[in-house]
Amino acid sequence: MSATRAHWLTIVGIGEDGLRALGDEARRAIDTAEVLIGGKRHLEKVAEHHAEKVSWGKDFDKGVEAIRQHEGKRVVVLASGDPMYFGVGSTLARRFDIEAMTVIPAPGAFSLAAARMGWSLPDVSCLTVHGRALETVNLYLHPDARLLILSWDGATPAKLAALLTQKGYGESKITVMEHMGGVDEQKIKGAAQSWNVLETAALNTIAVTCVAGVDAVAWSRAPGLPEDAFEHDNMVTKREVRAATISALAPLPGETLWDVGAGSGTVAIEWLRLEPSVTAIAIERHEKRVGFIRANAANLGVPRLQVVEGLAPEALDAIEGAPDAVFIGGGVSDAAVMEACWGRLADGGRLVANAVTLEAQQSLLAFRDNYGGRMTRLSIAREDSVGPLNGMRPMMEVWQLYVEKT
Repeated sequence: MSATRAHWLTIVGIGEDGLRALGDEARRAIDTAEVLIGGKRHLEKVAEHHAEKVSWGKDFDKGVEAIRQHEGKRVVVLASGDPMYFGVGSTLARRFDIEAMTVIPAPGAFSLAAARMGWSLPDVSCLTVHGRALETVNLYLHPDARLLILSWDGATPAKLAALLTQKGYGESKITVMEHMGGVDEQKIKGAAQSWNVLETAALNTIAVTCVAGVDAVAWSRAPGLPEDAFEHDNMVTKREVRAATISALAPLPGETLWDVGAGSGTVAIEWLRLEPSVTAIAIERHEKRVGFIRANAANLGVPRLQVVEGLAPEALDAIEGAPDAVFIGGGVSDAAVMEACWGRLADGGRLVANAVTLEAQQSLLAFRDNYGGRMTRLSIAREDSVGPLNGMRPMMEVWQLYVEKT
């Protein structure tokens, strides 16, 4: 189907085998295009085409602006594989009306890699480190996990091998697939701990079968990780209280959390580990604890956590938008912090605040009197030694306020 004014923007997925593998619909879109937009590699495949050509380069916004300038013309964006799977298509769908777009996918890297490996895609974790921190992989590490990873460049496999070895997964099997679907396709195989290929082809996809060594750690995504999963200075929300806190915050896909007085970032990190589409911002004033937050986020596979260094409520002025949920773990005794967070919270959002000291508990009661909500008292006791015997040692009580903004 050729582009019309109603469908003036077409996104065509192209594999390594180029134009010859495209179907009739995709070929017609390219042949009749007035403007072709893509990366250098893709534009080289249509070098003889008469249409105006615009390269993304390193400036994605430049390409978006070029699309806007040619709105209504027959514009074709050339993309890799399936444009809607970690591709440009999903990004453009947020910038342009989908009714103006036609998306024609080709087999993506994940489908091709799964076919090469003989893996069932629903049983594989598919992720990308293209333009993202490599530590994202940490979230997916557990014994016998199968991972398909879109690389950033030719150095990614060696860096990944080093990360796996550091995490106790040195015996993991790595397969690097270069130029899948093209004449230069090849595989490179090896174990993480003995990987010696410092540079592969820049266009590569990595398959990993995780093999856990005796020192490997696998953290559950269920809320309530043990305290020793985090770097901290003992000012940390205890696992039982943290599990109750995440339950009260009740994250839904696409939502944003503000973790105010974040300490070591434990609540924000556990929020992010539950669902890939949520976001979180940790606000913390102590420089040392900010360092803990960044290290913990990377170590536990959510380096996308945003950190704002500063003291609430003033630090909140630097953050745009309205959060869907707010957790206040530090600064509860300051009524101005509570009021500022409530004022910025989105309609229908949830505010959860924990208090240990009498002053903080009084602050929660005063806030509840003004805005409603409900209080929960959390009393936890853990086994501890009593001389040569064992007993249950109570921890400090935590009062938890939950209130919805309706």
